[in-house]
Amino acid sequence: MTESESARLCACIARFDEANAEDPNLEPDGSPKELVYARRMSEWLGRLDPEAPVEVRLAVRAQHIRRWEIPRASYPKGRTAYLEWRRDLGRFHAEIAGTIMRECGYDEQTVARVQAVIRKERFKVDPWAQRLEDVACLVFLEHYLEGFAETQDRGSMVNILRRTWKRMSKAGRQAALTIDYSPRCAALIRSALEPSDEASVAGA
Repeated sequence: MTESESARLCACIARFDEANAEDPNLEPDGSPKELVYARRMSEWLGRLDPEAPVEVRLAVRAQHIRRWEIPRASYPKGRTAYLEWRRDLGRFHAEIAGTIMRECGYDEQTVARVQAVIRKERFKVDPWAQRLEDVACLVFLEHYLEGFAETQDRGSMVNILRRTWKRMSKAGRQAALTIDYSPRCAALIRSALEPSDEASVAGA
């Protein structure tokens, strides 16, 4: 990456962060939730794929950009409505990211590629979209699984973890087994993996 390309990447990421810094929902330490999430996404990408191309770095950073503007509660309950919400969010995030990227000087081909990754189009075929999916799953498992599990019964949580596991690549699954889970979460993951005879979680 040339110096000018690196500078443009940094400038664009800074713009994404400015947008997420407006999140009114805060972490316990007072940090905007979506800004924290975005940084966690980039951190995991660095661990999983330190040589990831610019397009993936941008897509990962913008995956939840301004998500609070379309809350889950604005859609009906149920999985069908949930999936519709997720699709609408993908288009919403891609549109915002594209606008910022153009303002930072990226060409339309690069913008379109990043937008496709954010929307996770054909993520089981597109390695870049799969990488974003891996990172999103890993961030969930490391930082949000514990709190989310408190809102679900055990059976639902095991099914959710099975679906999460299926969405990850082999590399993503291997990385997931390196996370230091609480005893409770480790037991849930072990239960989710048992039907497919996956490796058990170390230390569970």
